[in-house]
Amino acid sequence: MTDPDPLLRALFDRAITVADPMRSLGSFLPERPAGRVLVVGAGKAAARMAEAVESRWGACDGLVITRHGHGRPCQGIEIVEAAHPVPDAAGVAATRRILDLLTPLGPQDFVLALISGGASALLCAPAEGLTLGDKQAVNAALLASGAPISAINTVRKHLSRVKGGQLAAAAHPARLLCLMISDVPGDDPGLIGSGPTVGEATSSTEALAILERWKVPVPAAVRACLTRPTGVVAPGDPRLARAENHVIAAASQSLAAAARLASAMGLEVDVLGDALEGEARAVAAAQARLALARRDARNPGDRPLVLLSGGELTVTRRGDGIGGPNAEFCLALALELKGAAGIHALACDTDGVDGAAEVAGAVIGPSTLARARALGLDVRAELARNNAHGFFAALGNQVITGPTLTNVNDFRAILIR
Repeated sequence: MTDPDPLLRALFDRAITVADPMRSLGSFLPERPAGRVLVVGAGKAAARMAEAVESRWGACDGLVITRHGHGRPCQGIEIVEAAHPVPDAAGVAATRRILDLLTPLGPQDFVLALISGGASALLCAPAEGLTLGDKQAVNAALLASGAPISAINTVRKHLSRVKGGQLAAAAHPARLLCLMISDVPGDDPGLIGSGPTVGEATSSTEALAILERWKVPVPAAVRACLTRPTGVVAPGDPRLARAENHVIAAASQSLAAAARLASAMGLEVDVLGDALEGEARAVAAAQARLALARRDARNPGDRPLVLLSGGELTVTRRGDGIGGPNAEFCLALALELKGAAGIHALACDTDGVDGAAEVAGAVIGPSTLARARALGLDVRAELARNNAHGFFAALGNQVITGPTLTNVNDFRAILIR
């Protein structure tokens, strides 16, 4: 495969395929327990996970919440679609129904929880004294702040009646098994979907400090909520004693699969890490410098080299454009490379949604800046206003997958020829 764009796209597609719940869930699913089984969950991959469960267990009772457009046909499990990344009334109503389903369970019952990226917004139960409007305001402000996902989800836990172990506490005394698809750097179960089945050691005071550190503007009711103890469940709480958590798919597995495919194509591979974090344009600058150095160090006849990385980058919203961290990474990378010969790149979100746009990400190459200028685009101005999606739409260099039904975070590949 000599055309860079299809090559990069093939690597991305392999990363997605490996994380498909139809492939990854089965080895973690036990035999169907005797007695009552209830399946609940939330996330962009939750409907596909439910479909995978029923392909092995048959029809089940339960309810899972997924993002609009990410639903799947299930035999018995009800699928509710709601808004992401900012929650809506449909998510609140469905979460209330999940809690109502869990309340009457006894020690003889079994709960299977399916959690993936996106659950933080989709599984929404405002803490006492908060409204949906309050949650919507703080979610939007957190997402625009540039704060890392670990900080964002810490705040979310303390503003909820279902996150930070509270879903597992609601299921007690039933036995609970939670299967997770990780979209967070480091694959900490307590951060995936804001840890609804995992004990939480932080305090509301720490959550308030995060808001202050990142200068997040929030309603007065949110600050008031964080001045008192919240409902998160401590790690040693006896209500968590019968809860078990397993990560079934993560960025590391997807990067490894993409690396194997790249090697089979005859490429040299360097995996930079599966848990990179930071401002998208700053990481792009660092990777541009690395790519240029690696290109200049190569000798005639060397195999092409691909640099792979995963994790979750952030964007501090400064302008009025339409963008996302992967597209902004590509735009900033193109600027830093200045049309350098022999370097092509792709950056995409594995769920097919970069930021709030129905676009996975973008591709760039040596001609990107010249083509943009020929169209009259001021490249630096587009970056300054966070308009990366608009920029790549004009060039025809967006990567659009539609819902992938999984979510193991960002995927980046830089090809050096």
